[in-house]
Amino acid sequence: MIRHIVLFKFKAEVPETTKNENLAQIKSGLENLMGPIKQLKKIEVGINCNPVEKYDLSLIADFDSMEGLETYSTHPEHLKVGVLIREILESRACVDYEY
Repeated sequence: MIRHIVLFKFKAEVPETTKNENLAQIKSGLENLMGPIKQLKKIEVGINCNPVEKYDLSLIADFDSMEGLETYSTHPEHLKVGVLIREILESRACVDYEY
C-alpha cells in the first residue's frame, strides 16, 4: 500500500471569507474523487483549526501501488480540483511511503 500525504499552504492575501469558501470547496472536491477514481482506496481531507500552524489543509490518501497514485495524479477529475488549489496555493509539501 502507498500512503500519499500532502500539506497545502494558501496565500495569506486571500481574504479570510474567500479562503474559507475555497477550503470547503477544495475539501469537498478532493473527497468526491473517491468514487470516480477507482485506484483511490481511502481519502481524508482536513482543514487546519490551529491558527499557530502554517499549513491550511491536509490530504491523506491510500493506493494499492505507485501506479495507482500516478493514475490518480493524472485523472481528469483530480486535475479539475488541482485548478482550484493552484489559484490560491502558496506552497505544498508531500510524502509518499509504503506501508
